[in-house]
Amino acid sequence: MENGSTPPSAATGEADQNGHLPLSARLLGVGVGAVRSVGKATGVDRAVEVAAEEAIVAAVESEAVERAMARVLQGPIVEEAVQGALESEAVKKALLEAMDSDLVDEVWRRLLASEEAQQLVERIAEAPEVRAAISAQGAGLLEDIGRTIGKLTRRLDDSFERGVRRVFFRRRRAVASDHAGAVSRALAFLIDGVFVNLSFTAIIAVATLVDNAFGSGGGGPSNFAIAVGSTAWLALGSLYLVSFWSLVGQTPGMRFVGIRLNLPRLPLRRSLKRLVGLGLSVVTFGIGFLGIVFREQRRGWEDRFSGTAVIYDERRPEPAPWSRPPLDDDAGAPGQPTLDQQGRAAGEDQQGDVDRQHDEGTERLAGAAGTERHA
Repeated sequence: MENGSTPPSAATGEADQNGHLPLSARLLGVGVGAVRSVGKATGVDRAVEVAAEEAIVAAVESEAVERAMARVLQGPIVEEAVQGALESEAVKKALLEAMDSDLVDEVWRRLLASEEAQQLVERIAEAPEVRAAISAQGAGLLEDIGRTIGKLTRRLDDSFERGVRRVFFRRRRAVASDHAGAVSRALAFLIDGVFVNLSFTAIIAVATLVDNAFGSGGGGPSNFAIAVGSTAWLALGSLYLVSFWSLVGQTPGMRFVGIRLNLPRLPLRRSLKRLVGLGLSVVTFGIGFLGIVFREQRRGWEDRFSGTAVIYDERRPEPAPWSRPPLDDDAGAPGQPTLDQQGRAAGEDQQGDVDRQHDEGTERLAGAAGTERHA
C-alpha cells in the first residue's frame, strides 16, 4: 500500500476478499484455544469458577447488601412497581382469566367440602354472639310489628268511638285521650285468649295421652269431664290474667298491642277485683264495656272496680350500644367529644324524632276531632 499504511483487513481482523483471516487474528485464536486447553488440563478454570461463585455468595450474604436490599424494599420503588403491575391491563386480564377458570371453582368446592370448613361453620353458628344477635333480631322484628299494629289500633280506637257515639247521638270527644280504646283492648284480649287456649290445649293433650295409656280409653267425654275441663280453662285464664297484672302490669297481648295499666305492678287484691269486674262485663253481654266508649277516661267496670286505667304504652327503641355512659379509658382529648358522647347525642336525636312524630299525630287527631265537633 502507498505511504506504508496497513491494510484495513489486517488492522481490523476481518476476512480479506478471499475469505481468509489475517495472520494476527489466527495467531490470537490459537493462543486462546491453547489457554483454554491448559486451564482445563490444570483445573484452573474450575478453581476460578468456584472462587467467583463463593465471592458472589459472600457478597449477597453481607450486611451491606442486606441493608441495601432493605432500603430498596422500604422505598417507593417496590410500591410503585406493584401499583404499576396491578394497574396494567395484562395483569387485570390474567387475574380475570384465573378467576373464571375451572381451577378456582374446583378449589372452592374442595374447600367448602372439607371437614375443617364444616367445623368452622358449626363453631360460628354455636357462638354466643351469633345466637344473641339472632335473638335480638327476632325480638326487634316483633317489636317493630307490635309498634306498627299499635299505631293502627290507636287510629281504629278513635274511629270506632266516633262511629258508636254518632249512632247513639252522643257528643264527640273534644281532646284526644291517652287511655286505650275498645279496639286495642279487644285485640289484646284476643291475643291473650290465643295464649291461654294453646296452653290449655297442651295440658289436655297430655291428660288425654295419660288417660289412653292407663285408662280404658273408650267412649267420648262425659258431662262431668266437660264441666271439669271448662272449670280448668276458666281457672287457667284467670291465673294468667291475675299473674301478669300483678307482676308487670300488662299481659303479653297488651304489650304486643302497646297498652298497659297505669300502675307498673297491681296488688293482688286489686287484680282480683279487676278480674271480677271483667267477668261481670262479659256475663252482662258487654254492658260493663260501654264505659270504654262513652266515658271520657275510657274506663269499664274492671277499671272502676280495681281503681285502674288502661293507657297507651309509649314504647321506645332500645338505646344503641355506643350510647352507653362513657368509661374512664374512653375519654377523648380535651375539647373533643368522645364516641360515647356522640352516640348519646345520636340516640337523643333519634328519640326526639320519635316523640315529635307522636306529638304531631296527637295534634292532628285533636284537630280532626275539634273540627268534627264544631261541624
